[in-house]
This record gives sequence, structure tokens and C-alpha cells, in this order.
Amino acid sequence: MNWKNNQLENYKEVMVPNYLPANFIPKKALGSKVWDSEDKEYIDFGGGIAVNSLGHSNPELVKALKDQSEKLWHLSNFIASEGAINLGKKLTENTFADKVFFSNSGSEANETAIKIVRKFHSSINSSKTEIISFNNSFHGRSVLNISLGGTEDSSQEFSPLVENIKHAEFNDIESVKNLMSEKTAAIIIEPVQGETGIVEAKREFLQEIRSLCNEYQTSLVFDEVQSGVGRTGYLYAYMKYGVEPDILTSAKGLGGGFPIGVTLVKNELAKTLQPGSHGSTFGGNHLACAVANKVIDIVNNQDFLEEVKNKERIIRSNLEDISSKYELFSDIRSSGLWFGCDLIKDRSSFEFLDLGYEEGLILVPAGPNKVRLAPALNIEEKDILEGMDRLERVASKF
Repeated sequence: MNWKNNQLENYKEVMVPNYLPANFIPKKALGSKVWDSEDKEYIDFGGGIAVNSLGHSNPELVKALKDQSEKLWHLSNFIASEGAINLGKKLTENTFADKVFFSNSGSEANETAIKIVRKFHSSINSSKTEIISFNNSFHGRSVLNISLGGTEDSSQEFSPLVENIKHAEFNDIESVKNLMSEKTAAIIIEPVQGETGIVEAKREFLQEIRSLCNEYQTSLVFDEVQSGVGRTGYLYAYMKYGVEPDILTSAKGLGGGFPIGVTLVKNELAKTLQPGSHGSTFGGNHLACAVANKVIDIVNNQDFLEEVKNKERIIRSNLEDISSKYELFSDIRSSGLWFGCDLIKDRSSFEFLDLGYEEGLILVPAGPNKVRLAPALNIEEKDILEGMDRLERVASKF
């Protein structure tokens, strides 16, 4: 048995079987390329599921991490961190928010958002306890976030779930109105649903939700864990719509591959988190903030964001050409460098991914019959074109 097969057997032996890993072991990566243990090259169109916003081993991020690693790694949140202060200032100065709370993931950021809403209404003796979320949404893997997602499988497998959460239909304002009441504490929504295959909210839909929240004195929470930090061609997707939330959650691309989450919040809600009411052992640690500070410095640049939109046009045009030639996709949706493609053929998206690996291409599934692309925001055009050549070879075999 060769080394690769031996390691994959070791994986099966020691890991809980909740993932279906590819049949190769990565050895190194740079930019938008990955090499496995046998030196085979892959073009990475998956981006670690919209995480590696600036590619692999980005030299500026490596330097930021290395410099910080030689100073401070971790103390505690009883002691202020210069990196967290600087990152907080960048985020508040460039968004709607007044305050931030740092954590380690999107799940934690969403937990924080709901805790803020619940504590705010508790502190003013309000009877508002209900949360409205949306069918086919995704907010994380904790029991609360599964409850928010509202998918049938999770509801059955991990019940009983968190109470007082209701689910409306995405882009259907009447379904939201039917659930709104004086008990509604918050609406949480992804401006772009990611896990269901990159489905954008309609501008009018978000505008009407904002109006409903104003009318009912309900908090509006935008989950931008995946759509944030340049992914859609805007620093945050809400900027595309011109609709401001009261709370926004961010993670994934913020750390460029290093774990970090943040909950951005307006003052009125933020003041409810008094000392001892919430915390995160590693949230806002020196290493994560050093990397995230550099990510924001690079991404929050209009020329950079315009390039994201330009690359979206290049990739979408190529996807449409390949789809037309091979009758591959029934629909192609995009929001910046984030693509959802519905397979026409009655075959699994995982089969498509496996063919991609054979051709040296990394993609991401979105359910059983959808494929996602979320490449690095700074992917070079030559890597885009090479990746598209490999995608066409996959299409010819599918």
C-alpha cells in the first residue's frame, strides 16, 4: 500500500465519518494552485468554501502572521489587544456598525447575534422572543444555527431544536408578513444564500424586510459569513442593496484561511452585552487579528473590488459556453466570485467533483446536484483560463 492510500486508511481509522474527503492528500499550495503528495497540480476553484479569499500562502498574510507570531499569540480578553482594536476600527469605519465582537467562526458569530437580540429584549422587559429565518438557509452547525436553517433532515436528526424560530420563504415578502407579530425579536437572513447554490435576495425584498423591522421594532440580522469581505464584489453584500442591517455576522474570508468570526452591531444593541454576559476564549486573538487586518487592507480597495466583478464576467462567460456545448447546467447563478451551477444530468454533484479531481480541479458541492465555485478573489486570469480548460474536460466526461 502506498503512502497516500495508507494515510487515507489512517483518516478513516481516526476521524468521525461525517466528511467524504477527496482521494488525494495535499502537500503544499500557493496562490490558486494546490499540489498533492504525488506532485499532481490542482487549480483551486473551491477556495476552502469561500475562505481562502486571497489564495494559499499569500506572502502578505504569511508575513503578517509570522511577524505577530514572534510578538504575542494569546493572553485573554481581560487584556486589550492592539490588533483587535485596529481591526475593530477598520470594520466600524467602513460599515454601518458601531461595535464589534470577535469570535472564531461563523457559527459563533451567529450565536452572538441571536444572544444580543434576546438579551436586548430581555433587558427592556419586552415580550419579543421569536426569530424569523428562512427555508433553505444556512447559518452554521450548532443546535441554534441548525434551528435557524430549518432544513427537514437537521430538524429530525438533532431534535428537539431551539424554540420560537419560524421560517419564511426566501424572496417571498408575503410569507414574512404572515409570520411577523409583536413577538418578533429579529429577522436573520443571508443577502445571498450560499449553501443552496448562490441565490441572491431581490433588492425590493430586502427593502421591504427593512421596513417591516422598522415598523415592528424588530432587529435585522444579515448573515454575511460567506458573502462578506469582497466575495460579491463589495466589501459586504448589503452595500450592493443599499439596505443596512442592525447586526451583521462575518467570518470565512475575513481571515483568509485563518479562523476568525465577528459580529458587527449598532450601539443600541451592543450596549446590552455588559461584562460577563458573553465571551470567547480565543475570539480576537492576536494571530487571527493580524491576518484579518491585512485581508481588510487588501480587499477594501475599489480597484480590487472592481477586478472581482471583472473576473466574475470572465468565469460566467466561460461557464455558459461550456454548459451550452455539453448541455451541462440548467442554471448558472453568480454574485461576484461566487457561482452556483445546477447540473442537468441526473448524477451526483460528488461524481462531478471526483471527475474534477481527476483533471486537477477543486470544486465545491451545493447539495446533491449543484456545484459551487468560490475561487480566491485575487486569482490570476491565467489560472482562471486553465481551470476552465480542466472544467471543460470534466464536462466532456460527465
